Amino acid sequence: MISTDDALAHLFGLVSAFDAERVPLRQAVGRVLAEDMVATRAQPPFAASAMDGYAARQDDVHAGAELRVIGEAPAGAAFDGQVGPGEVVRIFTGAPVPAGADTVVIQENTTKSSTRIRVTDANPGRTNIRPAGGDFDVGDRVTAPRLLRPADIALAAAMNLPELTVRRRPIIAIVTTGDELVQPGETPSPTQIIASNALGLGALFEEAGAEARLLPIARDTEASLRAALALTEGADLIVTIGGASVGAHDVVARLSESLGLERVFYRVAMRPGKPLMAGRMRGTPMIGLPGNPVSAMVCGHIFVLPMIRVMLGFPPRPAPRIRATLAIEVPQNGPREHYMRASHDGSGVTPFAAQDSSLLTILSSANALLVRPPHDPARLAGHSVDIVPLHRG
Repeated sequence: MISTDDALAHLFGLVSAFDAERVPLRQAVGRVLAEDMVATRAQPPFAASAMDGYAARQDDVHAGAELRVIGEAPAGAAFDGQVGPGEVVRIFTGAPVPAGADTVVIQENTTKSSTRIRVTDANPGRTNIRPAGGDFDVGDRVTAPRLLRPADIALAAAMNLPELTVRRRPIIAIVTTGDELVQPGETPSPTQIIASNALGLGALFEEAGAEARLLPIARDTEASLRAALALTEGADLIVTIGGASVGAHDVVARLSESLGLERVFYRVAMRPGKPLMAGRMRGTPMIGLPGNPVSAMVCGHIFVLPMIRVMLGFPPRPAPRIRATLAIEVPQNGPREHYMRASHDGSGVTPFAAQDSSLLTILSSANALLVRPPHDPARLAGHSVDIVPLHRG
């Protein structure tokens, strides 16, 4: 068995950053920025009113002041003139502040009669004006690489960028194996279970910016597995689930080498997830994940997501870890690195009592993986530990 660090080093050696392509903004969300976003327009492009009210000279604004209304500035139009002493311009949120004005008196702090207003509250210390370029200026940039979220798309649009340069999405073919599996919605026999791994991993990979291709379930025969692997043509990464152990019915490990797999490692000193293998299948990176649901998902977080990030142009780095405080005592760890499903909140991190690799309810409830190094001694509450955050809404 090799360590998780050594396994990751091998996996990073199998992948590299993909080419870039230009896409319209509507197609850019969830993609990874390959070239910096550079603003071609300031935001706001002019000094703009932050409130509905009256643009005025600060020197004229005090409680009880009566000022003459000389015009109006709605959003999308400017007042063509200058505000002089004792004058104001009716202005609306987002409209350009007219020349001569340096403050906006909100309408709630005025009373109006005919062509004049009376200031009832000067609201000192606030101009209610958004300065030109106050959000960003021409030439300001958002640096690549960056996984583009909806807020980034809004920002790019405001920067007047109709297209962005992004990395091509990696296509990941997911092959589930096992006679015991049926698809969700089908009727299982008394000895079968519902296949969940491919759907969970596919969602995980797509959230990271990849395109998941879920293939039909391969049965525990060489013919069925050959047929499934033939469908992976054109994929950038092949992920198999199950069949990589040493059991008599675990055909992936046996058959893959006869089909041309150049294996770089087999088995990792971790739990859950020991029966992990990886290599190249006719030039395409391939990783074989364990069949237990939690094992597969944990390995997806620890191994496959970092590979995807490299393909999308990010540096080769392990899954991000942060330090946290143990909320309860934990016993001594065994010889393998242990990724314990845990809950992390304001009181610290608490591993769940049940850590069986088949328990999806525990994984669904977890928002972190508590990382226990090999042979880590028993730890008391209050000890500082590493965790891998599992982001949850």
